[in-house]
Amino acid sequence: MADNRALLLDIDGVLTQSWRPLPGAVDAVAALRAAGHPLALVTNTTSRTRDWIASALAEAGFPVQPGDVLTAPVITAGYLARQHPGARCALLSSGDTASDLDKLNLIGDDDPGPRDVVILGGAGPEFSYPALNRVFGYLRDGARLVAMSRGLFWRTDEGLQLDTGAFLAGLEQAAGVEAEVTGKPSAAFFATALGAVGAAAERAVMVGDDVESDVLAAQAAGITGVLVRTGKYLAAAVERAAGTPDHIIDSVADLPDLLASLSS
Repeated sequence: MADNRALLLDIDGVLTQSWRPLPGAVDAVAALRAAGHPLALVTNTTSRTRDWIASALAEAGFPVQPGDVLTAPVITAGYLARQHPGARCALLSSGDTASDLDKLNLIGDDDPGPRDVVILGGAGPEFSYPALNRVFGYLRDGARLVAMSRGLFWRTDEGLQLDTGAFLAGLEQAAGVEAEVTGKPSAAFFATALGAVGAAAERAVMVGDDVESDVLAAQAAGITGVLVRTGKYLAAAVERAAGTPDHIIDSVADLPDLLASLSS
């Protein structure tokens, strides 16, 4: 009988780097599709909308559609709609997230009214001192803090770059608050992803380049974890990690062979 494990695939660092396919990634996803594996592309990326991501991946040859893509903003919008309906939200994020957050009540910087929730997306030039200080003020006035990620860094063509987690820790300490995290590694993110592929945790595999946020967090949710040695992978990070990945492979190109070995 064919092994129909559902697959949760990180994008940046696993399938692409700076939106260009990594070697063997397109063929691997095509082979996994042909083998009948349900899959979802799960990403903490906030710089692009799910429609843009799906279009860019399709143009690069990946057999994917917008419905296959679960971004941190998409998950965050659903979370806030359930947990903080109607909240007045301040957003600090790099890139274009508006269409994935269009159902939220986003308040501009020039609005003098209070903020109920501060949303932190991906870090970038927008994370200036004035912007971070403004967010600090909202938190001191009682706003809740919701972050799409705790990731400390990510890899681009220019090397490793600081991400939201590097700023989030300071805001939490300064304002005396604890963020609600909606992207990976939150349990809510993985639960939503499992629902999208219609699989129980024990019949799913998560493939990522971040040993903590992708792989060990998935394993904590009962999902088989696979770490790739691409993207932000660092051997030192694996050595100091809180646990051990179920599997480590050189790249996503090796995933079809790994799944075949697990099936046999």
